[in-house]
Amino acid sequence: MNIIYEDNHLLVVEKPVNVPMQEDSSKDKDLLTMAKEYIKEKYHKPGDVYLGLVHRLDRPVGGVCVFARTSKAASRLSKQVSDHSLKKTYLAVVEDNNLEDSGHFEDYLLKDTKTNTVKVDPKGKLAVLDYEVLKRKDNLALVKVNLKTGRSHQIRVQFSSRNHPLWGDQRYNRNAIKGQQIALHAYMLEFEHPTTKEKMSFVSDIDSYPFNI
Repeated sequence: MNIIYEDNHLLVVEKPVNVPMQEDSSKDKDLLTMAKEYIKEKYHKPGDVYLGLVHRLDRPVGGVCVFARTSKAASRLSKQVSDHSLKKTYLAVVEDNNLEDSGHFEDYLLKDTKTNTVKVDPKGKLAVLDYEVLKRKDNLALVKVNLKTGRSHQIRVQFSSRNHPLWGDQRYNRNAIKGQQIALHAYMLEFEHPTTKEKMSFVSDIDSYPFNI
């Protein structure tokens, strides 16, 4: 776990791929526990450490994320998430298939909790994103995605439903080869500091294949 920034109110970290955000049925080591252990050890905190989970990344997805170190910070950051002033930018590699240079997607997404899959359905919740193509090669396109809403599996489903599934997406891309890592990365977070009101921006760069197509 790479620490990007920390102060008395925030802990911004780089989530490794294939690590759950919090404890799940797999019982694998999760990011929230790792972050709490880091705070406890560094600052010699007795007892339980408070750390608020503000937003989530899918287990196979790596990149930048923020935790709140106080309940007040958690409340204020959560409000920014709900009113969409906390901005999340992702990098993804998708199957090109004549993808337009930029676009705006709006869909209603419905989650099946039994199978942990999501589909486009008018009974679902509104999902909105904007994207622009940064590079193309061999029927792959590197896109920058500005997420306007934070629905489960949103980027993966909105692109795959338009015949542009993400490279290596084992769940929504029928062409994915078993063992491939999904090409989705939480590239940048922008938000207002919960106490100082300072505009903050944090980036998690990536240059590994297939992001460097």
